[in-house]
Amino acid sequence: MLAGEPYHRSISANPRDQRTRDRFLRLALGLLPPSQRILDFGAGTGLDAKAYTAAGHTVWVHEPDESQRAYLADYCRAEIARRAIIPTTYPPAEKLKAITANFAVLNLIPDLATLFESFSRVIDDDGFVLVSLLSPYFLGDARYDWWRANLVRLFRDGQYTIARQNWVHRYGPRAVARAAAPHFRLEEIHPHRAALWMQQYMFLLFRRI
Repeated sequence: MLAGEPYHRSISANPRDQRTRDRFLRLALGLLPPSQRILDFGAGTGLDAKAYTAAGHTVWVHEPDESQRAYLADYCRAEIARRAIIPTTYPPAEKLKAITANFAVLNLIPDLATLFESFSRVIDDDGFVLVSLLSPYFLGDARYDWWRANLVRLFRDGQYTIARQNWVHRYGPRAVARAAAPHFRLEEIHPHRAALWMQQYMFLLFRRI
């Protein structure tokens, strides 16, 4: 991953990334009642957090990368000063309405079952988790040998790991749903399953059980 400032410039200037972010934010904001408490898990440089606070929400931000945290602290300094954005370690002490994780944060985590179990202790009983993951079915990856080599594993197990990409874990919706149970149920998949071949990212919505 690029350091904070180069990453921020790159992802802000890329039209495809902007469209992906806009779709994710529209979905997240449409699910939230007014004035909610949110955890932005893997918050990066704070782009999503700023959008949530602009819509009237309070955002706890967790970002493990030091350079990203440093850029977020500067980029969101006004919101942090008025405690609309609250940097936190994970897990935060507060109970929250929602957890969002954009741009494939969960693809870097090998143990999703433990992660979702920890999410269950943070989320209110009627809360939700919305995550963006790399679609393992994306046809744009078909030009790579590793994609073709893992199709059998994908359809058999619902997931595979790519060591040559710094241990990126590719999860199908079924594998993530298994990891989220019994604490959450998979409620929505965006785009629809039939269109997962055409989109680089898929958005999965989980409801607290």
